[in-house]
Amino acid sequence: MMQWLNPANVGFAVRSKLADLGYAARLFLRLLGLLGTTLRRPHLLTEQIFFLGNYSLAIIMVSGLFVGFVLGLQGYYILQRYGSSEALGLMVALSLVRELGPVVAALLFAGRAGTALTAGIGLMKAGEQLAAMEMMGVDPIARVLAPRFWGGVIAMPLLAAVFSAVGIMGGWLVGVVMIGVDPGAFWSQMQGGVEVFADVGNGILKSLVFGLTVTFVALLQGHECQPTPEGVSLATTRTVVMASLAVLGLDFVLTAMMFSI
Repeated sequence: MMQWLNPANVGFAVRSKLADLGYAARLFLRLLGLLGTTLRRPHLLTEQIFFLGNYSLAIIMVSGLFVGFVLGLQGYYILQRYGSSEALGLMVALSLVRELGPVVAALLFAGRAGTALTAGIGLMKAGEQLAAMEMMGVDPIARVLAPRFWGGVIAMPLLAAVFSAVGIMGGWLVGVVMIGVDPGAFWSQMQGGVEVFADVGNGILKSLVFGLTVTFVALLQGHECQPTPEGVSLATTRTVVMASLAVLGLDFVLTAMMFSI
């Protein structure tokens, strides 16, 4: 314990963390700058969008359906106390579009597609495939990391939209079909209360930010992991933990900013 209180050890630890943050910032800016190069290789980009989206679509749809079930059931019994059960559709839609859709979809994306990205990059590093690309004069960041990064950024809002849509259908099944809420009131309240730019637009913005964050964390952990089986497994675990915490923290910041504007 006393050796960590040594100023030299503290300084070394701080300097190492600052160096890691600096490398992460440079890599993030490099990936952002490779957007044009990635768009000139559409087959690589569409392949990653399909891979990441297809990898997470099943769990996104099933989770969205059950979240809609719960929102419909809980929302009905809460609104019924105040004689406002007709507003069930509005409550379900706003809860999903504003908050639960982007956040829960991002957490599921981190646990499903994010781990796949980290493991894939980590195994390529362990198998010295990235080093072989550099020896052949191929930039592994532009060829491997950038298509995966932008594929995740594009796939995340689409998955969040699917989650919200399926969740709304789940709320309709519980509220209208099972409980008996008036279907006209369910849909009319939703259409009249949900604003495109203020509600749907904020949800899309959140999902874009979450897509940037989760995909970058997954690629960074895979690119910087130790080239061993233990290193890849540890990097995969760090991806889930760090990406999930980042999503929840950013959700609070973005929500506070959106409601203060």
